[in-house]
Amino acid sequence: MADSREVEAGQAVYNPATLAAYDWFVLGYSNRLLWRCPTRHLRDLYARNVGASHLDIGVGTGYFLDHAPWPVADPKITLVDLNRYSLDAAAKRIARYAPLPVEANCLEPLPVKGRFDSIALCYLLHCLPGAIADKAAVFDHLLPHLAKDGVIFGATILQGDAPRSLPARALMNVYNNKGVFSNAEDTFQGLSRALETRFADVALRRIGAVALFEARRPH
Repeated sequence: MADSREVEAGQAVYNPATLAAYDWFVLGYSNRLLWRCPTRHLRDLYARNVGASHLDIGVGTGYFLDHAPWPVADPKITLVDLNRYSLDAAAKRIARYAPLPVEANCLEPLPVKGRFDSIALCYLLHCLPGAIADKAAVFDHLLPHLAKDGVIFGATILQGDAPRSLPARALMNVYNNKGVFSNAEDTFQGLSRALETRFADVALRRIGAVALFEARRPH
């Protein structure tokens, strides 16, 4: 099990000041120029998969929830994050949908009720401590909350075998040294194994240093 201090480190960087710059720096600059996966690919991931009842894990600023084309006018959205600032920022941003914020550690059983048509983990896994095999425990905690025909989807920044420029490598090393990222051993193959051992229907691709995944029907 991950050390609680390691779990805290992965989300402690997010406060009102860093969240104010998040969309510009992470979704604008870093995605396009460093990780080489423009944010439009992540918006498309949400557009393909969000359902009428949705659980979002690791909510950031709520950008993707704000821009998603929901299939119904009043989706039921539950937000889960260990960081209160992120929860507040995302809840405020999509206040029109009256989301339910839940402060919780996704590496433990989640204190949420019901099953969801869609569950998203966007830019979450690379912030969780441990190897892919360890952090994939989050999928086990989510499976009881996935509707029969539901989908778990998301994206994570890889290190391992991912192609990266020198600036991208340098920033990723800084993030790993500070505990913001914990993806030194995260590989495409490791993520593929974690998903395929749990789900019968997996779509996985890499754009730049980012792996995008969609998984349905557990074994």
